[in-house]
Amino acid sequence: MRRFFYALDNEPENNTNDSEPQRSKLSTFSIGDSIILTDSISHHWCRVLRANIGDQGILFDGFGGEYQVQLHTISKKQATVVLLASTGDDRDAPIISKVGLVMSRGERMDYAIQKATELGVTAIQLLSSQHGEVNLKPAQVEKKLHHWQQVAIAACEQCGLNRPPLILAPKPIAEWLQHLASDSIDTDMSVSPIIATLSTDTYYQILNSQSDLRLMLSVPAADQPLMPAALLPVLAQDKPYIELLIGSEGGLSNEECAQAERTGFSPWQIGARVLRTETAPVVALATLHALINIS
Repeated sequence: MRRFFYALDNEPENNTNDSEPQRSKLSTFSIGDSIILTDSISHHWCRVLRANIGDQGILFDGFGGEYQVQLHTISKKQATVVLLASTGDDRDAPIISKVGLVMSRGERMDYAIQKATELGVTAIQLLSSQHGEVNLKPAQVEKKLHHWQQVAIAACEQCGLNRPPLILAPKPIAEWLQHLASDSIDTDMSVSPIIATLSTDTYYQILNSQSDLRLMLSVPAADQPLMPAALLPVLAQDKPYIELLIGSEGGLSNEECAQAERTGFSPWQIGARVLRTETAPVVALATLHALINIS
C-alpha cells in the first residue's frame, strides 16, 4: 500500500500559498471524515501513479501514527480521501540520535541521509568543516535544505518510519561545537518550510537538551579503545539520546578534533578500516542498534 507524507502548512501568518486550504493534523479527523490531499500527493498518486477512485493508501504527517485512507474524488484541482482507520505505530528507533554530518557532494550526501533515515535517525545537523567539500552560499541553503529534507521524507515513505528526521540548516563545525560546549538550549533549529510546523512538536524537543553521550567517529589509531567505556551503560538507559559527529572525506582537522573532544565527544573507531563519509553514519547507527539489543 502506497505511503505519503501529508505535510502541514506553516503557521497561518507565514503561509503565502493561497491555492490550498489550511490543513490540520491528521489526528484531528475521525473515521469516515473526508480529507483534501495536498497538491504534491494528488499529483504523484493520481497523475503519476494513475490511481483510481477506491484505491487505498497510507498518510502520515510526522506527528505520530499513520492513517489508512481511500480515494474518494479526483478532479483537475484536487483529490479527496476518506479516513478508514488509524494506528499509533511510529516504528521509531529505541535511540534518540542526532548526527552532526559534514556535507559531501551529490549522491553521497543523498545516500547518507536516506540510509540514516531508514535506520531511525532523529535529526541530522548539516556541517561545514576545514576539509569539507561543500560550503553553501546563503542563496543555496534553502534549495539544498528542501532537497535533503525531501530525501529523508521519501525514505520514510519507503521504510515505514512515521516521524521524519529533522534536517537542520548548515553551520560551521566550530560554531556548532561552541554552542554545544555552552550547554545552552538550542532554539535555532532552522529547517525546510515543509516541516517547519512539525519541528515544533514535543517529540523533537529533546534535541534541545544535552545528550547522554557524544561520539566522534575517528580514524583507527593504535592507542585508541575500540569502544568508549560509557557507550554500553548509556545504551542500557531507557531511550538514550546520543549525538554523533562525522567528518568529511578528508576527515576532521586536528583543531576540529581537539575542539570536539573538549566539547565532550569521545573518539569511536568502528573496525580497522577507514569508512567513507556516507558509510560512517550507516555503520554507526546500525552498530548502536545492535549494541542496544545486548546492553
